[in-house]
Formats: sequence, C-alpha cells, structure tokens
Amino acid sequence: MKKFNLPLKIAALLTLTLGNGLTLPQAKAADFEEQEIEPVAVVAVARPFSENKFDLFIVEQIAGKKPCWSESGANPIIVDPLLLNFDFTGNCRRATDSNGYSIRLDGQDLGLEYVLRLVERNGELLLVGTPRSSNYSEIVVGRTRGLVRGFMKIQLDPGWRFAKRAYQGKPLGHFYFSGKRAEIASAGSPPPVPEGGSSNFKDISTDIYRAEIEKAVGLGIIAGFKEDNTFRPNNPVTREQLVSIVVDAINTVSKVDLNAVSPGTRSFTGVEDTRWSAKKIKWAQSNNLVTGSPDGAFRPTDPLTRADLIAVMQRMAEYLQAQKKEGTELVATKTPVQFADIDGHWGQKLITQMSGYCGVASPLNEKGDDFAPNQPAQRNYAAAAVVRVLDCVNAKAKK
Repeated sequence: MKKFNLPLKIAALLTLTLGNGLTLPQAKAADFEEQEIEPVAVVAVARPFSENKFDLFIVEQIAGKKPCWSESGANPIIVDPLLLNFDFTGNCRRATDSNGYSIRLDGQDLGLEYVLRLVERNGELLLVGTPRSSNYSEIVVGRTRGLVRGFMKIQLDPGWRFAKRAYQGKPLGHFYFSGKRAEIASAGSPPPVPEGGSSNFKDISTDIYRAEIEKAVGLGIIAGFKEDNTFRPNNPVTREQLVSIVVDAINTVSKVDLNAVSPGTRSFTGVEDTRWSAKKIKWAQSNNLVTGSPDGAFRPTDPLTRADLIAVMQRMAEYLQAQKKEGTELVATKTPVQFADIDGHWGQKLITQMSGYCGVASPLNEKGDDFAPNQPAQRNYAAAAVVRVLDCVNAKAKK
C-alpha cells in the first residue's frame, strides 16, 4: 500500500469528540447500562492515518438531520464521511478514541480489560479486542472484508451489535460494541472467554475434555466454582444439573421460553415450584427431553448414568434438528463404535447410534472399547457430549 497524505482538515475534524454534559456521581463500570442503536444509524470506520496504519472512529447519525456519511462498493465497503464537507454540529455524534468506545460482553463492561484496535490479517482489517491481561483471550468483533485505500466500513461479526452506554436510563456519549457469547458461538465463531473462563480452572489442565469444557463455559451453558476456581470435572452430574445444561445449550440455537409449556403438562413429583431448576425441568418435560420414573418422580438431585446422559443427548439432537427444519433423523457422520460392554443393555441401540452421530457417545475417558453405561456421568463428559451435539446440529444446518 502507498503512503497516505491526509489533509490537515480531515485529521483535525476526526479528532474532535462531543460529550453530552452529564456529570456522573462516581459511577463504576458495573453501574452502567446499555441502550441498543439501530444498525443503520451508526457506522464504525477504519481511517488511514499513515502508511499501512489505521485507527477506529465511530459516527452516529442524529435522526432527521443531514446525512453524516455515504457508502459504496462491497468487500470492503467504502465510507465517505460527508461530515467533512459541512457544519456537522447537531447532525452527527462521533467517537475517535478509547474514551469514546469499548467492548461490552454479556452485560459486562470490559473497557478496562480490553483495548480495541485494528490489525491487518489475511488481506483485511480485523477489529479486535486485545486483552490487557493474560487471564483474557483476544476477541474479534468485526472486519472490513477486504483492504483498499481510504475509509472502510467495519462490518460486525455475528453476535455483535452497537449500543450506547447509559446511566440511570439516560444515554451517554460512549459507544459499546456489545456482544453475547452464546450468539457469537452459535454463529460459528470461537466464543470469547474473559476472566473466570475455563482456561483458568486449575483442575482441567490435563483433562481429556479440556477444549470442550472451555467451549461449554464460553457458551455460558456450564460454569465452574468461583470459591476455589475449579471445574471439578470428575464430579457426577445430577439430573437437574443436566437439564439446566441442556436447556441453556438449546437456547444458543433456538430461543427457549420457559413459560411456554404445553397445556396439560403435569409436574414431576419431588420438584417444588420454588426449586431453582423447576421451570427448566418442566420445559424439558413438555418438550420430551426428559422423563421421570413410573411413579411420576423426577428425583432432581440423583446422579445419572452415562447411558441416561446419551438418551437425553439423542432427544436434544432431535429437538434441535426439528427446530432448524432438518427433520429428526440423526444421520451418522462417522462409523459407529462397537462397544464391548453394552450388549443387552437397554441403551445399546441409542448408544451405538449416538457414537456415529459426531462421536457424542464415546469410550470411557476416550480409551478402549468400553462405554461403561451404568457408571455415573461426570461433568467433563457431560460438557463434551452437549458441545458435540451442538457442533453436529450447527454443522448440518450449514450444509
């Protein structure tokens, strides 16, 4: 690329920032709210300022006022900042440095944890959040989808949107790149794992399921234990815990309304309406994801077996495929495993089937040819099985 010589007028105009004059009484990041902005009313732009260097600025259009910019082309989209050609006062709002914009993820303001910057990779510019601490991982927010001379529009990746910082219901001049981990992950991007993510768990560094545990935590469908920063991968999963994991996992693909339960659905005995898992259990029952005992009991705190886990995984996969209009037939993606210890077991057929469905059913600790159907399902394998179902469903939908 050739060196850019920008007029002094442009550089001066784009380094001005407007405030709204609101004084905050020692507000902390946790005190701030967000208000979403219509996508057509705001644009993030990569501005060239020297040879092969770009910085970020954001322009917001005030409704009913003279246009602040125009767009042309594709891959990348070129932005013409019209605000350079007229008196922009009262027409546009803009932010030109880190005081004017930051990342907000799952409702958490990460302005102190990440620096937003533009980096060139593989023939385009990426808008990335670079962590200030090794406890965080890099976040990719958007991209230019090409690289040319001039002002380029940054197109946000799926799961990200523009918002404004707000305090006690009043919008401020600060812009958020706001995202949700579940939406980011369900769109196929690696979910960002900020502080407290599974990469920090001190008890999974050598776990065979570490990568899948991290993805599950990134999706927000399972968590660790904050009091000692552990995941406890070998702890058994209870029946209500699995229901909670599955319902939250489904919600990353298809919206779950816990109040939308089929009429006539009877509550399991032993699950009080005030129990933390009650709504999820009833929703899962209503959608045929779980069943109780012949006496109508669910026994939420009982551990479940590996065979029980796979039975729920089968129903979860069928439910998600139906939601995506893919039918309920679970087509094998690999050769099913011939386990040595499931002959005559009630779950033999479904375990074999789910071993061919993206390897959801796999040997105990991923070794040998035993499935151990009657052993308790552990947290690490439960996280892995759910992630494999999600990956399989999402991969099928993309074909």
